[in-house]
Amino acid sequence: MLSRILLCLLIACSAVGCRSAQEEKSIDVSLIADGRETTFSIARDLTVDQVLAGAQIELGPRDRISHPLVSPVVDGMRITIRRVSEKEVCEQEEIAYQRLLLPKEGVPAGEREAGKAGFTGIREVCYRILLEDETEVDRVQLGLPTIVREPIDEIIYVGTSNEVQPVAIPGRLSYINHENAWTITVNAANKRRLTSGHRLDSRVFHQRQDGARLIFTSETDETDDFFNELWIIATDDESEPMRLTPTDVLYAQWRPRTNNEIAYSTGERSLDAGWKALNNLWLMSIDLESGRTLDIEEALPESSGGVYGWWGKNFAWSPQGDKMAWVQADGFGLVDFENKRLMPLMQYAVFHTSANWVWLSPLSWSFDGQLLAGIVHGAPLGDEPAETSPIFDAVVSSIDGRFTAPVSLSAGMWAAPAFSPNAAPREAESSSGYLAWLRARDTQNSMSSEYDLMLADRDGSNKRWLFPPPGETGIRKNDFGSIARDYVWSPDGRYIALIYEGDLWLIEVETATAYQLTFDGRSSNPVWTG
Repeated sequence: MLSRILLCLLIACSAVGCRSAQEEKSIDVSLIADGRETTFSIARDLTVDQVLAGAQIELGPRDRISHPLVSPVVDGMRITIRRVSEKEVCEQEEIAYQRLLLPKEGVPAGEREAGKAGFTGIREVCYRILLEDETEVDRVQLGLPTIVREPIDEIIYVGTSNEVQPVAIPGRLSYINHENAWTITVNAANKRRLTSGHRLDSRVFHQRQDGARLIFTSETDETDDFFNELWIIATDDESEPMRLTPTDVLYAQWRPRTNNEIAYSTGERSLDAGWKALNNLWLMSIDLESGRTLDIEEALPESSGGVYGWWGKNFAWSPQGDKMAWVQADGFGLVDFENKRLMPLMQYAVFHTSANWVWLSPLSWSFDGQLLAGIVHGAPLGDEPAETSPIFDAVVSSIDGRFTAPVSLSAGMWAAPAFSPNAAPREAESSSGYLAWLRARDTQNSMSSEYDLMLADRDGSNKRWLFPPPGETGIRKNDFGSIARDYVWSPDGRYIALIYEGDLWLIEVETATAYQLTFDGRSSNPVWTG
């Protein structure tokens, strides 16, 4: 207390200009703190700690001072206090987007087309910051940055300079490219886009038997009550697509040997998986000029659909249009239209994918409508659960249930065996044809394996490797949740159209000659009729 009184007295004397003997024993000291510098006279025998106490300056636990607190004060001393504090701050930083130049069908060679605008992303980074007198002297990052918004790359489409060889195309070959429908007639170089501005979702993409009409499903916005719409378009002119009545469509096909009849099955929007199948089946006839529904009949009532029924069933008309096959997660069979029920031909354990999609066997009818080719989920190799067995066999079953014959054991889950149309000349007395399938290179991991396109006579004899050539990368399934085939037969059975590395290829069956038809890696869903 004495020292504080002395300090205050000396400061007061200095202010009024008094002179005393005590002044002769004082010294001048400067105190720098909180952004201010103050100079005053104090007694010689004080310490730094006493000076701070007399000036009523308190030190924080992290503050830094230029002299030890116990140091005696000397004349002319400058005592500096740096206020030290710490805070945590989070800052947002921009993430630059990239400009991608991607090839695209329909853009002239050497030209460009705007695809999608780019937007910068945002990431948030948090720091612990050390301050001295409110000035940052150090910062340490806390954890990893958090992505607030992913950047969206700018896409600019460029034309490809690749030329397609003008291979003759029997009938009409159509496919999806960049979410729009394309078609090819006469020769492989004669490609034409059928739609623009639609977002084809690949759930439905089916061509009428004569190739003159195409139905497809197109995505809707997330705010809509339904997740897709069914559309129809004429393929031989410049007409615009017409929307049909059904929505939330999971399956739709033209009925063979009819002009205006389709079968379809629906679901409903679901937050968990995108949809929940209703496992129904409707037969509908439409007016081709307006798209109006003329007649509709329930072929199968709504049901739970069995194990993994939320994913739904797939169906396939026989070439004659008088029978229909169905497939679900644990088997396949025929539709009994008269009694509105399902008749099983093959049953097996479901395959547990551990994902938000369900594996269904693709089905293919022989051209006489007596056989069905498909995939059977095989028995476990060891003590693993049946639902995780890696075995998938390609088989052929008679529709009367009398026999099932293996085509290729352990062919793989994407083997998709398919009968060709009748390949015999019209004047021939007997019919002939082929059976194609994809064979996994890694049969124990066929979900992600590469595949080879195999070929045999219809009875399974004369098996041979067709595509790709030895040493080349195999065929891969890119969209596990898609029910679309990656290859189709030409109407005359001479060619196979195949999706290989995202592009459409044409394979001549007899010579194994391959022709690449698209070059941008965005093709899918080939269909070939006419």
